[in-house]
Amino acid sequence: MLKPLLLLPAVLVLAYFPAKAGTPAPQKTNAATTSAADKTPGISAKVKQIYKIDCEMCHAENGNGKTELGQSMGVTSDFSDPKFLDGKSDQQLFDAIRKGKDKMPPEDAPRATDDQIRGLVQYLRTLSKGQPTPPAEPAPAAPATASTSPTAN
Repeated sequence: MLKPLLLLPAVLVLAYFPAKAGTPAPQKTNAATTSAADKTPGISAKVKQIYKIDCEMCHAENGNGKTELGQSMGVTSDFSDPKFLDGKSDQQLFDAIRKGKDKMPPEDAPRATDDQIRGLVQYLRTLSKGQPTPPAEPAPAAPATASTSPTAN
């Protein structure tokens, strides 16, 4: 007799809050739990996943290379520094990812397609966005020229 009485409130609750079939429940996120990979529109989820699995352990989520493993391997690339990336072409970054460099293993074709590697290059470039751009060195002052206008005495 007790089971039917417990079943009735459950049925009433379900009837009052019907679930929409096929609609996932909204997930709450806040700035503290949103990673840098989630904040980069235009970069595919697969590329972000490749970075997270294959790159982040050494290069860090923000790309600065300051992880325990990265520092033990001598990682010197700091993708969060715009100056570092300014000196690298997309092809140089592509080749370093595809073929590996120093202690960094290559990203073999079965793990990532060429298009995904190009996506990784673009993702790396987004890691330095929002970072303060280092001040440009002041341009040398123009040499002073003598006035050509006659002066009255």
